[in-house]
Amino acid sequence: MQYIQELREGDNVNEIYLCRVKHSLLTKAGKSYDSLTLQDRTGTIDAKIWDPGSPGIEDFDELDYVDVTGNVTSFQGHLQLNVRRARRCRAGEYDPAQYLPVSRRNNDEMFAELLALIDSVGQAQLHSLLNAFFRGDAAFAKAFRASSAAKAVHHSFVGGLLEHTLGVAKLCDYLAGAYPILNRDLLLSAAMLHDIGKTRELSLFPQNDYTEDGQLVGHIVIGVEMIDKKLEEIPDFPKLLAAELRHCILAHHGEYEFGSPKKPALIEAAALNFADNTDAKLEIFKEMLEAPAGDSEWLGFQRLLDSNVRRTGI
Repeated sequence: MQYIQELREGDNVNEIYLCRVKHSLLTKAGKSYDSLTLQDRTGTIDAKIWDPGSPGIEDFDELDYVDVTGNVTSFQGHLQLNVRRARRCRAGEYDPAQYLPVSRRNNDEMFAELLALIDSVGQAQLHSLLNAFFRGDAAFAKAFRASSAAKAVHHSFVGGLLEHTLGVAKLCDYLAGAYPILNRDLLLSAAMLHDIGKTRELSLFPQNDYTEDGQLVGHIVIGVEMIDKKLEEIPDFPKLLAAELRHCILAHHGEYEFGSPKKPALIEAAALNFADNTDAKLEIFKEMLEAPAGDSEWLGFQRLLDSNVRRTGI
């Protein structure tokens, strides 16, 4: 199979890919074309059908598996597949597992690491709350392990939510050791719960798109609602501790313009915001650096980093 991550400028392609996105657009001259995002388990590539009415182009839609023929070019520092022929595939012509982007890390090993961090939380009610989610709720745990952390920004692959949550929790564990003023049990608990709402904000692959609740409510508020429901099952959970935990979740994006209902008022909320931002931003860099690229060491402008990104020199 010609995996997307292995494609290079000048390659000729004759392969089946999942059509993740399809838009019918017009050039400046008023000529119609189709803009696609094609996907396999290694990543995505921008693709164009410059003559969608030609005999070699058959009808297909988003989330169809499509047999495409074309060539790889470079446009503004990014690889692009110019499609000459395309047809919708029939069931049995493809293995769906080849088209779902999956974390490179072992899911079982990551989940075991997360459980070990839960076991290190000494505060009894927080420990019970974490166990209620990750050990006591099989449906939640299954969704959590299969979910992505975002639609497209970072960790947008199967297991991405688990990988991101573990990364944030480990950063928070380090911060708690470096800054003993931090309440480690509160910080670690908030880290492991900060994005649980994404199990309901985003649908599972291959769609990996916003649900109605995701569009209308968002993962931060959904997560607090999920926590509140679990708190009803834990007797004598301290009211102030519950409020502090809710605050950390509500403030973990740091700023109102980034979707936080609250700004950090607790040092633990600030630490969680820093750890969440660090893990997300470094993953954005990582995914850009690992993506197929042309000859230029400059990888293009990344809006979320507000920077034109370059590979590090030797």
